Amino acid sequence: MIFLSNNNGKLKISDHALQTMLGYRQIGKKDLEAGGILVGRWILDSNDVVVDDVSTPMPNDIRKRCFFKRNQKEHQQFLLQKWIESNGTQNYLGEWHTHPEPSPTPSPHDRKEWKRIIKEITGVDRLFFIIVGTEKIKAWEVSSLNGKIITLTLMERS
Repeated sequence: MIFLSNNNGKLKISDHALQTMLGYRQIGKKDLEAGGILVGRWILDSNDVVVDDVSTPMPNDIRKRCFFKRNQKEHQQFLLQKWIESNGTQNYLGEWHTHPEPSPTPSPHDRKEWKRIIKEITGVDRLFFIIVGTEKIKAWEVSSLNGKIITLTLMERS
């Protein structure tokens, strides 16, 4: 799956990461929100980014029908392991979670969290946020320069 950014860069989601996220779609009426972090690579000399893997819900995450809060320590350990295994090429790229709606839109809480996260992360000019709906997946980019949230355009679906 590939999304186009406003700077003509691409956000490519590997098949592995995509299938992992799709496995948590809230199809059933009692399914809880799920989520995690996006882990991957900033491609040198381009505006392209590749999501190679995602963390999945951890035991101490808070999961409700319409709410997800990840346990920072457990997901940080996942990221550290990926970073070590990749000799430092796998990095934190953003967050993902599910919504129990066909075509997901970020809630006011989501937007507030995204802006909080981008302010706390140093060394990157943007992060990505993915919401997996029951039928569609959507992605957003948040700039560290101005906190602007930009909807990415779907280019190619795997």
